Amino acid sequence: MMLGGEMRLFPGGPAPGELHSFPGVGPHRHTLNPMVTGTSVLGVKFDGGVMIAADMLGSYGSLARFRNISRIMKVNSCTMLGASGDYADYQYLKQVLDQMVIDEELVGDGHSYSPKAVHSWLTRVMYNRRSKMNPLWNTVVLAGFYKGESFLGYVDKLGVAYEAPTIATGFGAYLAQPLMRDVMENKAQLTREEARQLIERCMKVLYYRDARSYNRFEIATVTESGVEIEGPLSSDTNWEIAHLISGFE
Repeated sequence: MMLGGEMRLFPGGPAPGELHSFPGVGPHRHTLNPMVTGTSVLGVKFDGGVMIAADMLGSYGSLARFRNISRIMKVNSCTMLGASGDYADYQYLKQVLDQMVIDEELVGDGHSYSPKAVHSWLTRVMYNRRSKMNPLWNTVVLAGFYKGESFLGYVDKLGVAYEAPTIATGFGAYLAQPLMRDVMENKAQLTREEARQLIERCMKVLYYRDARSYNRFEIATVTESGVEIEGPLSSDTNWEIAHLISGFE
């Protein structure tokens, strides 16, 4: 309808360029920029289980805002999960997983979700949200031990997924992954203690080199006996040579 020389959608309504003045009218918008984020998650298989680690810092941009948040969760008795990326999206994912496990236990048929099943479900969730242009802004590491077999898998916000003996997300993919692969190439299989030493070494390197990392972290281990989460822990660090580093101001 023409009104005063302008095309109106309905009598008395706004012109097309004025839709923003009506709440709820216009294109649907999503938050596509994560606010509070976590950095790397590391994972490594060893003889009889899997170990993952993540620091406890929530960064608000470049501000080290929250220094005691957990990014590792126990999914069930044989599966655990660590997430980097947006912390609010991780909290939503945790809530959905917790409810899913409760619903499965209420069936009472003696079965529970295996690590591979949860990993497969996560790939579908991430790809579905990505296809709606509203992704969960996380990269997830899923670890488990089920029927004598270790599992370590990766899923990112696009639904890209794979399994590997060692996994690192965030900046750890550049700094920690080469260290872990170097150790794994020289050994057929790590012991639990060797895996622990490797994870702690990588967490120390990340604290030194990753500006979004923090020297307060958790280590989670899954074996035949179940899931164990330790922390907060910290590495012994040495900054005596820091005064020799210059030219980066």
